[in-house]
Amino acid sequence: MKEKRIPLKIKEVIIRHLKMRLKNPFSTSFGTFHDKEFLLLEVKEEKGTIGWGESVAFDAPWYTEETLKTNWHMLEDFIIPLLLNKEIHHPDNITDLLKGIRKNNMAKSAIEGAIWDIYTQQTNQSLAQALGGKKDKIEVGISIGIQETIEKQIEVVDRAIKDGYKRIKVKIKPGRDIEVIRSLREHFPDVPLMADANSAYSLKDVKLLKQLDEFNLTMIEQPLAYDDIIDHAKLQKQIKTPICLDESINSLEDAKKAIELGSCGVINIKIGRVGGITEAKKIHDYCEEKNIPVWCGGMLESGIGRAHNIALTSLSNFVMPGDTAGSNHYWEQDIINPEVVVEDGCILVPQKVGIGYEPNIDIINQYTIATKIYR
Repeated sequence: MKEKRIPLKIKEVIIRHLKMRLKNPFSTSFGTFHDKEFLLLEVKEEKGTIGWGESVAFDAPWYTEETLKTNWHMLEDFIIPLLLNKEIHHPDNITDLLKGIRKNNMAKSAIEGAIWDIYTQQTNQSLAQALGGKKDKIEVGISIGIQETIEKQIEVVDRAIKDGYKRIKVKIKPGRDIEVIRSLREHFPDVPLMADANSAYSLKDVKLLKQLDEFNLTMIEQPLAYDDIIDHAKLQKQIKTPICLDESINSLEDAKKAIELGSCGVINIKIGRVGGITEAKKIHDYCEEKNIPVWCGGMLESGIGRAHNIALTSLSNFVMPGDTAGSNHYWEQDIINPEVVVEDGCILVPQKVGIGYEPNIDIINQYTIATKIYR
């Protein structure tokens, strides 16, 4: 990471509540989404530089305890007051400035991402360059929700493969697991395939989960409880398929414990879940040191959050295709120019300063349902 230091002061934060309709419903073990509601942050620095960040919290606490409303509360009442008019020399400082606030990682990440955007503009670097990224393009996979029938699941996966995605992730849940994966593997014997359980199983299901070993999956993601690393270690000893931890990893310390216990063979890094880009990079660096591959997960982000994911994925230990699909997979129209485009399963890493994409204010306003300014 290039350690250029510059003093910057935040003079204004604008929070927007957006609601965007997904092109297709997205189903997981904990529910079906038709729309994505999220907070978009526009942060203005005293010299006039504007940075953009996105909260990935959902409108209900399905994935973590955070929600859109709790993020707004934390930002308004705690985080923004702590950061307004403070001299910040590097985005890494945000972690220390906010250390008195426990958890609430998605709220912290939203404003930290905007400050990274400002910092990279003022130091004349792309976000990928500032993080020490090594790639000029990244391979991407796609996350596919639970479909109404196995036939529909096959159809959607086939379309994704034809679109060039390098890895297919399929959501599973009890009753929609072994037969779905078996059918997909029969139809697509050589495609890199993984299953994401979103904590839908327990150790009582070991016999069932062992059956997944026959399908040569790249991994099974978070099969057990969302806050567990102990039972995952027990499960990993009994199955051959590598376990990937997602919800269980909220910090570098979590990653260290999970690796020491043998709870996983892979880690999914999500910027919002771990509290920001700085912590995400720390986890990446530690996993690289320990020979644990990582990949970047998705949270149905708009183009702003997607841009941050692309920059992070340019780091060297992101050796597995992530969930950063193209804009047109999720949205009729994204909120950035240009939109994120996937060609032959790859996305070019922007070389422009900042996050590499321009927010489309007209489209942002079209999707905005509430706004508040803080000075």
